[in-house]
Amino acid sequence: MIYNFRYQPLKSIYVTYAVLSVIFVRLPWWTLVSLISRPRPSWTLKRAILVRLTRYFMGINYRIFTLRAVPDHRAITGGKSVKGVWVDPVPNFVVGQVKEWADQANVKPIRIPGYWQDKKGHSFSIGQKPTADEKVLYLLHGGGYIALSAHPGDVTSNIARGILKYSSEIKRSFAIEYRLSSSAPLPVANPFPAALIDALAGYNYLVNVVGYSPSQIVIAGDSAGGNLALALTRYLVDNPIPSLPVPGGILLLSPWCDLGPSHQKPGSSAYAFGNSDFLVPPGKKGTGGWATTSFVGVLGSASAKTNIYLSPASHHVANGGYKAFPPSFIVAGGAELLYDQIVTLKGRMEADMGKDNLRYFEAKDGVHDYLVFPWHEPERGQTLRAIAEWISGL
Repeated sequence: MIYNFRYQPLKSIYVTYAVLSVIFVRLPWWTLVSLISRPRPSWTLKRAILVRLTRYFMGINYRIFTLRAVPDHRAITGGKSVKGVWVDPVPNFVVGQVKEWADQANVKPIRIPGYWQDKKGHSFSIGQKPTADEKVLYLLHGGGYIALSAHPGDVTSNIARGILKYSSEIKRSFAIEYRLSSSAPLPVANPFPAALIDALAGYNYLVNVVGYSPSQIVIAGDSAGGNLALALTRYLVDNPIPSLPVPGGILLLSPWCDLGPSHQKPGSSAYAFGNSDFLVPPGKKGTGGWATTSFVGVLGSASAKTNIYLSPASHHVANGGYKAFPPSFIVAGGAELLYDQIVTLKGRMEADMGKDNLRYFEAKDGVHDYLVFPWHEPERGQTLRAIAEWISGL
């Protein structure tokens, strides 16, 4: 059962067991197995062990809910050099079908936190007005819509730091602390379109409060954040708001773009790459099914198959719908479970946008969301350099 060890004292007992088993049993065994054979021939022994270790601790999180308190939308969490700001909701901009879905799910626009990060060697005040030639990274973090945070102390902030390091055009980033979803056995909370409404508020903040031109904004999303970046862009295209044109570009990093089962077939990457990724294949113990159930909420499981806002790469969703999208960059790991659905998304976007407006980068032996991991070299550095080059051409 999911999160069945989330209460004390079982939580402490289970975590103690898990840590001791890693030290005395699993690490020695993983080392021996990896010396004999690795999921990918190019992988070092270190990477093979770290991927197993990441997968294992994600499994622990699946049983206990979380190892530590994680910042969320309810408060601005401090820390060294943390620059947090409250972002006001934009209820007047929530219209059309998304408004209908929000009413159905009883989701209301609310005030949420956001966090700024500066390029090393630069210091901006919170919300400082941009210069005419400055671009900004608007980051939507991953975590299956159920976990992780926009806070600079979260692991996903490694993406922003990497892009800030390699890109000369971008000197600061902004990440929105959108609401996370949950369902039984946790309280039911914040289903779709809560995250989309929050992402819209963050975009409005950058444009109409801070003063960026939309052409100066690069929206970046990893994993579920990539799904959210696609949904936000589609919303801006489908519901033109005079003061909120589409951004200058979108960056999709291992995007989760099919929440349904249409890419879960024998021989697909969802199963074939089960040993080369830290994500858990469908049908095995993990949070994937629970994440989808929590996120789709009252719209139900059928929506994960047919709703283009939820699953733009689903085989049950018609092709098309990208002609008005801005220049886009897709990153995929060639060893990740989501590989097939990302390739489907690439084909659909390219067919509408043309090859000149879509850049695709594939790390042959990269795991899911590998830009999060500083140890995932040389692929991480190669990808960040390619992203910096693409940004300079926007």
